[in-house]
Amino acid sequence: MAKLLNVSVVAADHKVWSGEAAMVVAKTTDGEIGVLPGREPVLALLASGQVRLTLPGGERITANAEGGYFSVAADIVTIVASKAELV
Repeated sequence: MAKLLNVSVVAADHKVWSGEAAMVVAKTTDGEIGVLPGREPVLALLASGQVRLTLPGGERITANAEGGYFSVAADIVTIVASKAELV
């Protein structure tokens, strides 16, 4: 079984989405970052833009996010935004 990422996307006042994903791509203040399982830890500031999740079966989920941070540690991805909603 392939390793997966445990992902949580939350806004300041509610949970937007959580579950397992094969890949996460988000726009940070330093540019776009893509994350696969086994990634070294990272902490970055989110820029306004899309967060794209690729699920294990290939389905894609997109959320718009504004501000906040993007954290990766031990295949756990946490995205906390001031505002976020699924597209």
